[in-house]
Amino acid sequence: MKALVFEAPERAVVSDLDAPDIGADDVLIRSRAVGICHSDFELLDGHYIIPVSYPVVPGHEWAGEVVEVGSAVADLRPGDRVVGECVVGPGGRDHFGFSIDGADAELFKARGEWLHRLPEGMSYATGALVEPFSVAYNAVLAAGGIDPSDTVAVIGGGPIGLLTVLAAGATNASVVLVEPQAHRRARALEIGAAHALDPTAAEFDDAVAEVTAGRGFDVVIEAAGAPPAMAAALEIAGHSARIVYVGIDVGSTAPAKLGLIQSKALRIRGIIGSAGVWPKTIRFLATGVVDPTSIVTATFPLHDALDALTAARDTASNIKVHIHPGE
Repeated sequence: MKALVFEAPERAVVSDLDAPDIGADDVLIRSRAVGICHSDFELLDGHYIIPVSYPVVPGHEWAGEVVEVGSAVADLRPGDRVVGECVVGPGGRDHFGFSIDGADAELFKARGEWLHRLPEGMSYATGALVEPFSVAYNAVLAAGGIDPSDTVAVIGGGPIGLLTVLAAGATNASVVLVEPQAHRRARALEIGAAHALDPTAAEFDDAVAEVTAGRGFDVVIEAAGAPPAMAAALEIAGHSARIVYVGIDVGSTAPAKLGLIQSKALRIRGIIGSAGVWPKTIRFLATGVVDPTSIVTATFPLHDALDALTAARDTASNIKVHIHPGE
């Protein structure tokens, strides 16, 4: 079978591998759609957030079809359409597609308890967005009771940021994307943002005042993971605002006006991932109130996976790139 393999840091290939053998607790799955994430590039670059070893098959944002089930798996059967969680194992010690082989292969295995069925009518493309949407949805939940009275800033127009625009918009709050790239601001407006602001523009502060009636944002969700953006969240927040940090940064720094936390009585929390939120996320997406596939800008067959990686790195042109192993 074909698989995308990270043989070593900075070395990716499409290889022919044997189909995996499954144990009693495992499920053999035919991969149907897999998203490429910024974390995949961290893995490829050799500096992921938990220890990993190479070679490894990436792919943690996925949807697929059950081919075979192990003898101890009672609640799944061949033909079931499923998605699977990323942070797995006792205490979340393993990350699927990072410390253990993932879904960028024609066939792969996962333990039954990691899996969730897709509802009838939900596409594989939507299923492959359950993982990133669950993170965005978790950020909205973490902000606590967003409602139509709130003006919400989402900092960063990458996949998580744009999915956060969708999730926050479903509350009927007024959502504003803060993002320097024009094509991502345009996409935010297409999917329902009330406004999209360029933080590098000279009139940015005036624009924030205009869209918030001078009070600053009621909620700020920082999804860029860039230290200057993380610091800016404190400045654009209004008094008593809630700030949620969902963008990931490891070890970088930037000056920040920390006194604003006290003077504005800010409520701040950080989140990592979306453990425990998957069933609710799938039910949310099954309503059809939002379409997460609106952020997918390119798809590639598995044999062109290296081209898919190149396209995904081109953030000036693409937002979310998918690999469809069945094509």
